[in-house]
Amino acid sequence: MNIISTIVGIVGLLILLVLIVFPVIGAISGWVALLIGIIGLILSAFSSKKTGRTLNIILIIIALVRLVIGGGLV
Repeated sequence: MNIISTIVGIVGLLILLVLIVFPVIGAISGWVALLIGIIGLILSAFSSKKTGRTLNIILIIIALVRLVIGGGLV
């Protein structure tokens, strides 16, 4: 499960990277990245390793900060 969680986290970080480079995409991508991070965090809860969990927590924090700065989360 840790490999799946890490892959989900990497996909979420790629979406977040596109959102940071192209801010025109808007808050919808931020919400998508946040949901992907939460799904990855849930998947990593079933693993004993911490790699996927740490990656998804970082993804969630960055997505939340981006949403707060952009006004998508009040």
